[in-house]
Amino acid sequence: MTSETTNTPEFKQFALDERLLTALDEIGFKNCTPIQAECLPLILEGHDIAGQAQTGTGKTAAFLLSTFNLLLSRPAANKNSNLRALIIAPTRELAIQIHSDAEKFNKHCGLKLGLVYGGVDYEKQRKSLENGIDILIGTPGRLIDYSKQKVFSFKDVEIVVLDEADRMFDLGFISDIRFMLRRMPKPDKRLNMLFSATLSHRVMELAYEHMNSPTQVKINPEQVTADNVTQVLYHVANDEKIPLLIGLLQHMDPHRTIVFVNTKRVAEKVWSFLEGNGIHSAILSGDVPQKKRQRLFAEFSNGELSALVATDLAARGLHIPDVSHVFNYDLPQNCEDYVHRIGRTARAGASGDAISFGCEGYIYSLMDIEAYVGYSIPTAKITDDLLATPKPPVKRKHHAQSQPYRKKTGGRPPRRSGNPNRQKT
Repeated sequence: MTSETTNTPEFKQFALDERLLTALDEIGFKNCTPIQAECLPLILEGHDIAGQAQTGTGKTAAFLLSTFNLLLSRPAANKNSNLRALIIAPTRELAIQIHSDAEKFNKHCGLKLGLVYGGVDYEKQRKSLENGIDILIGTPGRLIDYSKQKVFSFKDVEIVVLDEADRMFDLGFISDIRFMLRRMPKPDKRLNMLFSATLSHRVMELAYEHMNSPTQVKINPEQVTADNVTQVLYHVANDEKIPLLIGLLQHMDPHRTIVFVNTKRVAEKVWSFLEGNGIHSAILSGDVPQKKRQRLFAEFSNGELSALVATDLAARGLHIPDVSHVFNYDLPQNCEDYVHRIGRTARAGASGDAISFGCEGYIYSLMDIEAYVGYSIPTAKITDDLLATPKPPVKRKHHAQSQPYRKKTGGRPPRRSGNPNRQKT
């Protein structure tokens, strides 16, 4: 959730509920960001929105303020409704962040907020929904699970928000999204908001199918990356990547650094060298349990960890303040992931550095990345003083997470049914 003083209108210029304006004053939000200034008047007039803007530009506040204002301005269409507004996010981390922002806006509003996502607290989350909810934020799998158990119903939803729509496609959730949308009132009987880093053909096809003539709002669509990110590329041999990474970190203040890699195996290698060279870090990948992931984010945010070594799980939907450096230890194989990775820094008008390694294994991705962002990434020369002599890596203790499966199934994990491309939420 971001806002900054710009030449855009002040929030008080819009017909927002006084309780929301009070919360905004307490948070310190005065002026809108461009995406908020464009979307708020349209949504407040009842128009559906398909919005596109760079990551970290305030899309979350735009749809939360609109949702809160509409619910506060009118009673529920059905007084027996147990769900009025639904916000769907592709990842657990994004759902948690949206809920955290919503709680700030709700300080004086008294609306009932709910949060559901996979991996933890199944019964606890279920119980929190039993008495009805005004705004429910969640990931597709858990939302559908509870709806099938009739914990809540989609039939009275007045507002639906689809955040990171392009990511929904990437993670294989679109059939789940359509399942939910088809069980809600018809598009012209509800307010629909869709936000995405790109309004691609497939995203707009979804919008026109399930929304009511949405107005497209694009903020700097030709500017794919933020101005405040300083980007540099090193052409490096595979055996120089670890020495260069450690050398660069030793030359800078890596107080909050994310190192992106393409595989878990490489993540473990990078982590072991960072720890062995005095850079306290942790691995963030898809198989890290949810409670541990949340703890790692907290430790990273408060400075207990200097670095996170992450696969693309962490590239979208996370707001971690003051990330100073992003390393593409491996160039991503998807050009859009490059934008989302470096978008973890330079958020809300801050500045940051994005350093990429063009190695023998992934240099072929560079042409597509540069074509996508619309310019050549500046290169820098590797000098001898940048190549450290690494100390030996530490050994990582592996915990056999699959041990219970060995006891029950003779060493084979249970088969998973359903869409093989669908990610756990």
